[in-house]
Amino acid sequence: MSSQPSERFNSFAEFYPYYLEEHRNPTCRRLHYVGSLLVLVVLGYALFSGQWLWLLALPVIGYGFAWVGHFVFERNRPATFAYPLYSLMGDWVMLKDMLTGRLRF
Repeated sequence: MSSQPSERFNSFAEFYPYYLEEHRNPTCRRLHYVGSLLVLVVLGYALFSGQWLWLLALPVIGYGFAWVGHFVFERNRPATFAYPLYSLMGDWVMLKDMLTGRLRF
């Protein structure tokens, strides 16, 4: 498994290229894509139905799919452990980049 870089990132713009390097495997990216979309679906369901207990499933869904991608397919340690906020931001920017065709999945 690859290790986290020794450098500290001063901005998300500096972090995002590193984040993409940690997501080279297409299956890992696809699992992130599915997990992020399911998070949006479950969030929407909870908001519209008023069944707030579903909100507890959001981290399990989002991180579950992503971490399977990293540990099984990418064979690296998720950036979430060293850069939780930037990593969360990266998930949503990567989803946007995949939906707009900027990034292949």
